[in-house]
Amino acid sequence: MQKPHVHVPYEKIGDYSAFIKENSLNLEIYFGSKSLDIITKNDIVGLKQKLDYNPTLTIHAPFMDLSPGAVDSKVRAVTIERFSHILDIAEILMPRVVVFHSGYEKWKYAQRVDVWLEGSLITWPPLLKRAVELGTKIAIENIFEDEPTNLKLLMEKINSENFGICFDTGHFNLFAKISLEEWLFMIKPYIIELHLHDNNKAADSHLAIGEGTFDFQKLFDELKDKKYMCTIESHSAEGVKKSMERLERYL
Repeated sequence: MQKPHVHVPYEKIGDYSAFIKENSLNLEIYFGSKSLDIITKNDIVGLKQKLDYNPTLTIHAPFMDLSPGAVDSKVRAVTIERFSHILDIAEILMPRVVVFHSGYEKWKYAQRVDVWLEGSLITWPPLLKRAVELGTKIAIENIFEDEPTNLKLLMEKINSENFGICFDTGHFNLFAKISLEEWLFMIKPYIIELHLHDNNKAADSHLAIGEGTFDFQKLFDELKDKKYMCTIESHSAEGVKKSMERLERYL
């Protein structure tokens, strides 16, 4: 298992640059919509030059208000525009994986997974084609899913080794209505990345590994024969340090 990645928003890289370089961190860089509104190609080239210790990179795409499975074609078009911009950035940074949120909320879609899936199958194929050309993979992250049927169906329909799932431990801990074993049984073949953070089932707190109630031992036992990337999503430098130390026990 390679050294884990650490999630950091693009606009915060400067604030943590000393910590990042001192620890030679592999990074998952989050580009929110506000950053995308002002970012230039030169900014990204400059960022790549600053990361001169040769880390491996992944990218986290924007997600607020976006809907890859949208019914409304104009909403879907804006989503594709944002995601295409992320792939423009990926062309420079050359990440191993780009993580996108699924956008599925069962109440918003009246529990009609087929409606969400129809829109999703318009959005993803052209984006995946370009990702493959860039030498990167796409990973779809669980958010509000209380069970992963929608994700499994999307994986089956796209049917590409370059299109997989990013399993998020914190989101599972908040929203899952089935056991971890059942969840992983359904999606294990498609997992290419893990987002690792903890909570106490009350809020998406992004605590360090072991600071909440998620069963990390069971997760890593279930995935012991699986290859995947790990990204720590603790929202503080202290939480990152604790998570990296505790992660070594499992890996």
